[in-house]
Amino acid sequence: MAKLAKTKSSAKKPAKKAAKKSVASKMTAASKKASASKKTAASKKRDMKYYFTVKDSVKVVQDRAGPKANKRAKEVFNSLVKHLHAFIKEANPTMDEWLWGIKFLTETGHLSTDWRQEFILLSDTLGISMLVETLNNHKMSGETESTVLGPFYIENAPKYKNGANICLDGKGEPVWVHGRVTDAKGKPIKGAILDVWQANEDGFYDVQQKGIQPDMNLRGVFTSEADGSYYFRSAYPRYYPIPHDGTVGKMLEALDRNHNRPAHLHFIVSAPGYEKVTTHIFTPDCPWLQDDAVFGVKESLIADFKTVDDPALAAKLGMPNPFKIVEWDFILTKSKGR
Repeated sequence: MAKLAKTKSSAKKPAKKAAKKSVASKMTAASKKASASKKTAASKKRDMKYYFTVKDSVKVVQDRAGPKANKRAKEVFNSLVKHLHAFIKEANPTMDEWLWGIKFLTETGHLSTDWRQEFILLSDTLGISMLVETLNNHKMSGETESTVLGPFYIENAPKYKNGANICLDGKGEPVWVHGRVTDAKGKPIKGAILDVWQANEDGFYDVQQKGIQPDMNLRGVFTSEADGSYYFRSAYPRYYPIPHDGTVGKMLEALDRNHNRPAHLHFIVSAPGYEKVTTHIFTPDCPWLQDDAVFGVKESLIADFKTVDDPALAAKLGMPNPFKIVEWDFILTKSKGR
């Protein structure tokens, strides 16, 4: 019995040693794996270049975006960082110039209100508004071209019946504006909405002269009839200076640039099933057609305003004689997917 117990005890010892050896081996392997993982992580950290340098400035900033970043936001942000950093490296501003730029943008924001949008004006005078408009509104079949919105558009203008007079201050040469809204094949569009606004004879929008001009002067919303027609009475537009008492004016003065806009009427035309178009029609006799402060003139938007001396027609339209008249058709693009 003693021998048998001794034999059993001897058999257990190798098994215990083998188990201990296996555990030790696993621990060693885990330790090596953890060490390798730390080295890999450290290597990745070094590769990501966490420290800012002029040479790697773009990559350092772009790499801070996390794995859950919005795809489009990241795309736009990366492009913005790339070009802003390139601009700074090229212009090489001093600290004082950089601080001046910060103050310029801050003041531009402070000047922007419900009635005046200095940031849109800045975008306009830098040509950015026109570039965005043009890139987003390619016209392939003769549809009406778009142009800038401008800083003086306001929503909820009064709705009028066709034939109404939107010139509430009685200034300026009377003009009869009429035409049709159609698709690219000439089919009339019934129920199209035409949102119209313009400056007055003195070169100011109503929102620039609160208490001087009547509210909603030279603004109105019209609806096209069954044959696509629209018509209303207004005042012959005049060229005018954009607001130059703020940051944009200072910029234009520093660059010795013109601050006038050529004479025009604004329109936003929309209809169900069609793309909305924001556009102008320009007078052909304006001296600033080729030097628009906001780059908004397109040759296809220059209209033919005529002088009419016809007492019978004037009486029919409810116009004084003589008067100006312009015929302008808006051709809309069908919405994508239709």
